[in-house]
Amino acid sequence: MLTNAIKYRLNRDLFWNRCCNNVKNPKQIEAIRYTPEIVNEIVEILKMNNFNLKPYTIDVAEYHSYLKAAHYETFSYYKNGKGKNFPEKSLEHYLAFKFLDLKADDVYIDIGNFESPTLDIYHNLVDCITYKQDLQFPEGVHGNTIGGDAGNLPLPSGFASKMGLHCAFEHFENDSDIRFIREAGRVLRPGGKVCIVPFYLFNQYAIQTNPAHALIDIEPDAVAYCAKNYHNRHGRFYDVPHIISRIRNNLGPLKLTIFVMQNEKEVDPSCYVKFIGLLKKISECDYMDFSDALKALKAGKLVRKVNENFTAYFFKYLFESIQ
Repeated sequence: MLTNAIKYRLNRDLFWNRCCNNVKNPKQIEAIRYTPEIVNEIVEILKMNNFNLKPYTIDVAEYHSYLKAAHYETFSYYKNGKGKNFPEKSLEHYLAFKFLDLKADDVYIDIGNFESPTLDIYHNLVDCITYKQDLQFPEGVHGNTIGGDAGNLPLPSGFASKMGLHCAFEHFENDSDIRFIREAGRVLRPGGKVCIVPFYLFNQYAIQTNPAHALIDIEPDAVAYCAKNYHNRHGRFYDVPHIISRIRNNLGPLKLTIFVMQNEKEVDPSCYVKFIGLLKKISECDYMDFSDALKALKAGKLVRKVNENFTAYFFKYLFESIQ
């Protein structure tokens, strides 16, 4: 009996064209690649559609300090820090750690973990409580292991303060990306964060696939990219209209900020993370309208942040009216 690994190699090496012919059109027989022109195009369209967009320069020295503290040499998952893709993966871990601002009192879930050592590294660094989640784990909660669908977590509302997805979100097939965004809004505490790294964007809506692995359902409005050296069956790349329809329109209590890396190649020429999506759960104060905020101030309640529509005039009026 042929193992899955042998079947994959046969499909890739002997029957590649046949596998690609079975993928729906429109399709490209190549991997998705970023060029400076494509990145600039994506950034400009994001700006035109009023996304909260920020350039980000990686602190390379701080990244190396993180590496030293993380002790990847003790974990075999990335060949003890010597694997071919280690620079990219360790950079993703560092960036998520940085953007999430993990602390000892956090409850962190590593979504789409697939036995990555990330949660152990984060726990060792700051002594936070960590959980790992993956569709391939046994369903339910077993110690610090959470099995099942990330879009239907077996957890109470407000359970976690931080979540990280390292090269995971793009593998959420069909509508599971939409369902996870909604579920994150439920499971996170107010002020909690989700970091998606990389956040794969492109100038067209695309699904990258390796049909030698499996023939998958691809949405009719997506272009399929058949990549022979891609080691996964499904990788979603959002264009701006689909960020809007699939992500922004389902944020609920979450606020999205997109960071654009300026110098990832300075870490290592093999690094490719270009965009990061950071979601933050808005607290009740963020939803307060003018009259609610005024009532809260009159009652002596602390309002840490008010709606972004407030102007300096309204603030002046608020404080004058309660004197």
